[in-house]
Amino acid sequence: MPQALSLYELNSLVRETIETTLRGEYWVEAELSEYRENRGHCYMELIQKDDNSAMLLARAAAKCWRSTWQTIKPYFIRVTGQELHAGMKVMLKVYPQFHEQYGFSWIVTDINPEFTLGDMARKRQEIIRQLKEEGVFDLQKDLRIPMFAQRIAVISSATAAGYGDFCNQLADNSLHLIFHTELFASTMQGEHVEESVIAALNKINDRADDFDVVVIIRGGGGTSDFSGFDTLALAENVANFPLPIITGIGHDRDECILDMVSNTRVKTPTAAAAFLVDNLAATYDAVADAEKRIARCVSHSLDVEHMRLDRLVKQIPLLFSTVRAKEEMRLQRANISICSAATSTIKARGMELATLDRNLSNITAHTMETRHNRLKQLELQLRALDPARMLKYGYSITRINGKAVYDAATLKAGDTIETTLRTGTIKSTVK
Repeated sequence: MPQALSLYELNSLVRETIETTLRGEYWVEAELSEYRENRGHCYMELIQKDDNSAMLLARAAAKCWRSTWQTIKPYFIRVTGQELHAGMKVMLKVYPQFHEQYGFSWIVTDINPEFTLGDMARKRQEIIRQLKEEGVFDLQKDLRIPMFAQRIAVISSATAAGYGDFCNQLADNSLHLIFHTELFASTMQGEHVEESVIAALNKINDRADDFDVVVIIRGGGGTSDFSGFDTLALAENVANFPLPIITGIGHDRDECILDMVSNTRVKTPTAAAAFLVDNLAATYDAVADAEKRIARCVSHSLDVEHMRLDRLVKQIPLLFSTVRAKEEMRLQRANISICSAATSTIKARGMELATLDRNLSNITAHTMETRHNRLKQLELQLRALDPARMLKYGYSITRINGKAVYDAATLKAGDTIETTLRTGTIKSTVK
């Protein structure tokens, strides 16, 4: 049976081999997939991905002990303006350490912030290039801050001192201008900045008609991580937003991409408030100036019109006399024309009436004669049809109940009929 080593013995052999073979320190480039601090120590997970497929090629744990980390962390933040976070590219100086109980890890002794700055700059330039290719990089610059920008949507942490400074600056302006602000609370530091700010923008977009501008602010504290403001997704949302966006995120070192694509960039929340106050104050001054100019123009116009009226008043008597003379002459000519026309018309109508009178007399006489002859003819016809005349020739008329009988079939037995002759009347009963 072969002789076996215990796990501890095997791990000890590995440790001795590593300590003997890898005695020096090495600079290594890697990406942070995890980062946390505990009791002053820093714990990192380092990875390397394939540049083309993003497939994971290598993974290792790294540690930086408190005594070293308290020195290199402030230096890194001071140079880069950011804290370490997942997804950041770093260059670390490390040496290997293998522990029989805890396994292998790289021990960090130094960090190169210039490498991270270079990678950040490269990523930033790539995002800027993509935004310009999409044609959205300058879209916000085409929007105009409204003259009466008073309805402000604010994206900030509710507890940030910068948000309080912003609101106080707006409320305490010297001209007592009134602003209406509404907070859309968002995470302004750490890994969730991008998704949180985009969610706030979406809420504002749903009520875009309720606001004039959007202000994204943060501040009040030490130097913090600004990487969340250098992402493509956030930049695209800001660039395409329908309302002007003002940024005041307290980033003095360099402009972040969020600053570049926004409509207006200021350094601090109070500067953002001052900008809005100045904008409305300029509008107030413009309105006041316009009011004065309008008053001057109206006063000048009234003076001119008063002078014109005075001239007209003086001209009225002369104009009235001239007009009156002209109208009297026109009335005289019209009177003569009317009289002449009336005389001619009366004369012509008199001749027409005389002619009609003659014609009417002739027509009336002829009509009377014609009607008289017609009446004579009708009289002769009536006499010829007189029943009494017919009775003279032997005809008779039979009646029942006063009505003439034309058909014997209409009579029935027992009816009393009356027959009128030339001389006398006969009553009969039908059998």
